[in-house]
Amino acid sequence: MATLLITHPGFTDHDTGIGHPERPDRMRAIDKVLAHDTYAALQRMEAPLRDDLETQILLAHPKDHFDRMRKAGEQAKATTSLVRIDGDTVMSPASWEAALRAVGAGLQAVDEVMADRVANAFAQVRPPGHHAENDRAMGFCFFSNAAIAALYARSKHGAKRVAVVDFDVHHGNGTQEIFWSDKDCFYGSTHQMPLFPGTGELSETGVGNIFNAPLRSGDGGDQFREAFTDRILKPLHNFSPDFIVISAGFDAHRRDPLGGLQLVEADFMWATEKLAGVAQEHAKGRVVSMLEGGYDLDGLAKSVGVHVRTLMDVGS
Repeated sequence: MATLLITHPGFTDHDTGIGHPERPDRMRAIDKVLAHDTYAALQRMEAPLRDDLETQILLAHPKDHFDRMRKAGEQAKATTSLVRIDGDTVMSPASWEAALRAVGAGLQAVDEVMADRVANAFAQVRPPGHHAENDRAMGFCFFSNAAIAALYARSKHGAKRVAVVDFDVHHGNGTQEIFWSDKDCFYGSTHQMPLFPGTGELSETGVGNIFNAPLRSGDGGDQFREAFTDRILKPLHNFSPDFIVISAGFDAHRRDPLGGLQLVEADFMWATEKLAGVAQEHAKGRVVSMLEGGYDLDGLAKSVGVHVRTLMDVGS
């Protein structure tokens, strides 16, 4: 079966302001790579504005949070200006639609994979999601895209045990908080510490369902692979997930300006292969990957390229 790519031109309209690292050029750099003949076999779909978006967002966030984000988006559109949620997180006139489509991409990817219409899927979206806590937007993120997708796989499609695995250089504090007390939700993360947002210690374990693997600035592929194997893959096998969502951040790349890890494309390919292997063993191969960070355009584009190519290879 094919691998599905879900994205939308509207993701480039989410304006974060001059000099912001989470910028529209990220989408353009990825578009350029995935337009190559290497990716001709991808099934492609536009991220939808679905009728059930609010309902599904409320799986992870309270109504008050949804309404605050909507009102900030409406204010930005009415004033044709940027509305700051915090020092890093910005709503522009087109941001509300982009945020909804980012969630919609994850939901649609889950539907397509769970219906066995595709082998797996990559959602090329922005804004990212893994820093959005239950009742707080932060770190460029409005809604917890990956957590919502995983919870939707459970509520809509009957996946009893769902997992999010995150290899972004920054810890996904939002996903961790949302999953914290739910024994049927697994969160595993490799990330640099100390670094924003300051969470992700080994001691943060939830109800035995949270598995953090902090790395130090300067760590490269050897340290990453060891931590990923021991602290993520082993407990993930034991958890035996019915569905896996990847929070695919590529800012652990050695070129990235926001982190100090030294990963290269081969490390992301390896991690993708390993997660796909767990999915094949426990979850009928069902994987949805959602873009998180990655702020050096060359490192991002090349890393997404190998990540998607690996999904295509394991799904074929």
